[in-house]
Amino acid sequence: MLKQHRKPSMFVRRTIENNEKAGIRPNKTYQSFVAAAGGHRELNFIKKDVRNYITREVRNVSELQDEKEFEKATCEYFGDVISFDTTYNTNTYNMVFGSFIGVNQHSQSTLLGCALMKNEDIQSFKWLFECWLCCMGGNAPKGILTVQCALMQRAIEACMPTTIHRWCIWHIMKKIPSKLNDYKRHLKIEHDMSHVVWNSHTKELFDRNWNDFLIKYESSIEAQFQQVYTHQKFKKVQAQFKGKVNCITRSMNSALGYSVYEVVEQVSNSTFNKFAVTHDSVAAQVKCQCLLFESRGILCRHALSVLSFERVNKVSSRYILKRWSKNVKRRHTHQEQPRRASVGAKKQEVRRIGVSFAKYMRICIGIRGAHSHFAPRL
Repeated sequence: MLKQHRKPSMFVRRTIENNEKAGIRPNKTYQSFVAAAGGHRELNFIKKDVRNYITREVRNVSELQDEKEFEKATCEYFGDVISFDTTYNTNTYNMVFGSFIGVNQHSQSTLLGCALMKNEDIQSFKWLFECWLCCMGGNAPKGILTVQCALMQRAIEACMPTTIHRWCIWHIMKKIPSKLNDYKRHLKIEHDMSHVVWNSHTKELFDRNWNDFLIKYESSIEAQFQQVYTHQKFKKVQAQFKGKVNCITRSMNSALGYSVYEVVEQVSNSTFNKFAVTHDSVAAQVKCQCLLFESRGILCRHALSVLSFERVNKVSSRYILKRWSKNVKRRHTHQEQPRRASVGAKKQEVRRIGVSFAKYMRICIGIRGAHSHFAPRL
C-alpha cells in the first residue's frame, strides 16, 4: 500500500489517542485494529502509521504543553529582569529575530521567548510585547534591557508601564570605536569614556566624571554656538550634536576643496537613512540634503558630522543667525516711545504749575496779612 493511500480515520486516531493516555503500547493498539477488521489486509494503514501518529501528534502536543508550562515557570522564576534583543537578522527572508533572554540560577542565559518580525515599527513591537505577556501569564518584568531604539521604547512604555526600561550598556560601548574613528584622539577618548562608564559606582560620581569628560573633549564648534545662542536655541543645537553618534560619514569624491559625502544615519536596528552632504573648504560652506538649516536655521547632525570629519574647528558666521543670538539688541528698546515722552512732559508741566501756585498762595497770604494790619488806620 502506497504511503499517500494510508490515512487512519478519525475513529482510529481517537482510539490511538485514548490508548496512549491509558498506557497501552502501540503494538497492542494495532493488533486490536487487526482483530476488529479481520486481518491486517483489511486496514488502510500499517503498524508504523500508528507509531508515527503517536510520535508526531499525541506526544508532540503533550511536549508543547509541557514546554509552555516550563517557559511560564522559567519566566516566573527568572523573568524579573530580562533582555530583549533584535540585532540578529535572517538572511533568507530578511526578518528580524527578537529574543527574550533571562538569567537562571547558574548565571546562564535562558530563553523566555522569541519571535520573527518583518517590520520594526511601534505597532509590531506592541503586538509582540502583548503576545509575550499573554503567554507569560500577564506578568510584566520589573526591568528590561534593550538596544537604543525610540520605537521600542515607546512600545514598552505603552505595554509595560511599570517596567523599568534601560539601554544595554554593552551595545552602547560596542558602537564607540566605529563612531570615534573620525577623530584624531579616538583611542584616548575611548579609554577615558570607558573609565567613566565602568568606574563610576554611584550616580553622583558618574555625573561628575561625565561632566569633566565633556569639558575635556568639548567640541569647539559646540562651544561656539553655546557662547552666542540663547539657552533655549542652544538646546536644539545640542540635540543635533548628540545625534552625530548615530551617523557614519563616508567620502564619495573630492576635488579642489569641494567634497561630497554620504552620511548614513541609523534610525533603528535595521533602518538606515542616507543623506548627501557637500562641503566647500575654500568658501567655508556646507549643505545637507535634509535642508534643516534652510528650514529651521540650525545646522543638522549630518552637516556637523562632515565638519568633524573635515577637522573644522569653527563654522562660518553665515551659519550663526543673529535672530538666535542672546546678545541681540532691539532698536525699539533704545528709543523713547511718544506716549511715554508725552506723559513725562505733562508731569513736568503739572509740577511747574504746582510750584508756581504755591508761590502765588504765599504772596496772597502775605498781602492779606498786610491789608488787615493797615485797615484800622485807614
